[in-house]
Amino acid sequence: MQRRSSLAVALGLAAATALTLSACGSGFDDAGSTGAAQDDSAGLTVLIGSSGDAETKAVTDAVASWSEESGTEATLNTASDLNQQLSQGFASGKPADVFYVSTDALAGYAANGSLYPYGDQLSNKDDFYPTLVDSFTYDGQFYCAPKDFSTLALIINTDLWTAAGLTDADVPTTWDQLTAVAQKLTTPEHVGLAFSPEYARVGAFMAEAGGSLLNADGTEATVDSPENLKALEYVKSLFSSGVAKYSSDLGAGWGGEAFGKGQAAMTIEGNWIAGGLQADYPDVKYTVASLPAGPGGEGTLQFSNCWGIAADSPNQEAALALVEKLTSTDQQLAFAKAFGVMPSVQSAAEQWKTENPDKAAFLDSADYAQGVPTLEGSADVIKDLNSQLESLSTGDPAAILETAQKNMEAIVQ
Repeated sequence: MQRRSSLAVALGLAAATALTLSACGSGFDDAGSTGAAQDDSAGLTVLIGSSGDAETKAVTDAVASWSEESGTEATLNTASDLNQQLSQGFASGKPADVFYVSTDALAGYAANGSLYPYGDQLSNKDDFYPTLVDSFTYDGQFYCAPKDFSTLALIINTDLWTAAGLTDADVPTTWDQLTAVAQKLTTPEHVGLAFSPEYARVGAFMAEAGGSLLNADGTEATVDSPENLKALEYVKSLFSSGVAKYSSDLGAGWGGEAFGKGQAAMTIEGNWIAGGLQADYPDVKYTVASLPAGPGGEGTLQFSNCWGIAADSPNQEAALALVEKLTSTDQQLAFAKAFGVMPSVQSAAEQWKTENPDKAAFLDSADYAQGVPTLEGSADVIKDLNSQLESLSTGDPAAILETAQKNMEAIVQ
């Protein structure tokens, strides 16, 4: 469950933490031909925020393998509070050399000089999905390599689906069809659809309506748009008709829990749900489908972290080599097998889908997935938006969007 929780926490806290960091020096005095600092006597420290034992072991093994091959000593540490430990490291001028960075923390770290912008030096830079590159680009610079990513899809309880008389032909591809199957699936024992009360789920409907929180280049707030209003009104209609509920209204901590307990026949979740269901609800049978298209076409949200390199690292050249190893096609496929993530490089797509045919819908949506805003301060805007979305069933969608628009405009300006 830690993967799901880490995403929710990151949306609310990461940028706020990043903004408090002290500016760091570039550390470029010993730069080599690539512009990266190089001290061959210096080993590397790697800091990650892990989803669990499987991720920790997989990354530890990969770092150890690279260390043995390269001859550069490398030590991996797992953070109990990644943002806090990164903040302390930057403030002291002795951060980890390589570390996880969330999309909404990027702007804060980049703006105060904590990060080394190495993205364009990567030999595999053209292999990453363009939407992921956009998520880790700040002020026109591609800062860091996306380590993997997740998207949202529709998760369907196949036993409840069959019991309602539904077949494969009924898998919804439009909002009207989603409403229809949710009605058929709703009984006194369970609701048709449930998901978490937050932008990280409701935002998928905004994307499907053709909406967003920012324009394509992040220079204009677009929260209070007809498209987003249409999305929130549709979600509210699902609540009003009784065919959908927030997971919190069912007493569940997240959509996966409501789904696993049989409180909902469908949920909207990311590919991390596979591990959660296997661990806590192994008897639940399910299938994964792409989210139904809305008035604006197909849409979903994507979530990712990148491999940050510290501007104060004395051996950025070795750090860059390690990152290239960790984001290579073979290594990303190994990570995917070990702890369920999706590779961030397009060269791994076909093999990943071959090995995970039941989860292919997650990766199929990569081409149209919408990233979480990365502007400095956007995490605070989303945190406030989340608090308003919690009362969407009784609230005014237009008023919710108007407030969020003003908040987003403030950080854009």
